[in-house]
Amino acid sequence: MLRDSVNGPENAGLSADISVPRHVAVILDGNRRWAAVHGRPLIEAYRLGALRVQQLLGWCDAAGVRYATVWALSQDNLGRCPGEVSAVLEAVCAGLWAISASRRFPVRIIGDTDQLPVGYKAQLDRIMKEAAGGEGTTLNVALAYCGRHDIVQAVQAMARHGLLSTGPGEAAATERLVSRYLSTAGQPDPELVIRTSGEQRLSGFMPWQTAHAELYFTWTTWPDFTRNDFVRALEWYAGRRRRFGR
Repeated sequence: MLRDSVNGPENAGLSADISVPRHVAVILDGNRRWAAVHGRPLIEAYRLGALRVQQLLGWCDAAGVRYATVWALSQDNLGRCPGEVSAVLEAVCAGLWAISASRRFPVRIIGDTDQLPVGYKAQLDRIMKEAAGGEGTTLNVALAYCGRHDIVQAVQAMARHGLLSTGPGEAAATERLVSRYLSTAGQPDPELVIRTSGEQRLSGFMPWQTAHAELYFTWTTWPDFTRNDFVRALEWYAGRRRRFGR
């Protein structure tokens, strides 16, 4: 049974015995396309998209998915007009305040938030503090996020801690060690990545963490993404043979 929002349950037709990923990541694509097709203001698409994230979190929690990551704003997106960037961030923050108010779901912001317009970083820090302690699905929100930057900052942090030496008797860099310094440290890597709106690429999203992920692409735009779309993605994942090269 999948919940239709962060507050209420509703049947979704998901078989109880299917294999469910521990971590699902979603590239939220198609907001501008949705606004153009429906003749609606772009801000409406972003607000509806923020509501979809709240619903996604409830669906994940009900299905047993322990971590959900959504990519809401890339570093490249920061080059858009300031009004559009602010519209995205206002919608994101409004949605996250609603999530934090439920006290059910921990929230982690990943990405270079120092690049965000003034005031948003402090607001996001307050949201994470308010949401801390929840026992439901953990939500990662990628803002001003770039996968390459994620790896670079991990390497820089390792260097500051003297962990890059490979000489005899010295600490060597390993995959496990690098993972400890990424933005998703302490979490399992995503097993399923969903991208909406028809694009079939990762665009630099979590290149380290998605090395073994199953990639699911749908033509549905993010504002139109429903519980049934989510169930179809989980059922598709359950039908995959994950052999990891063996």
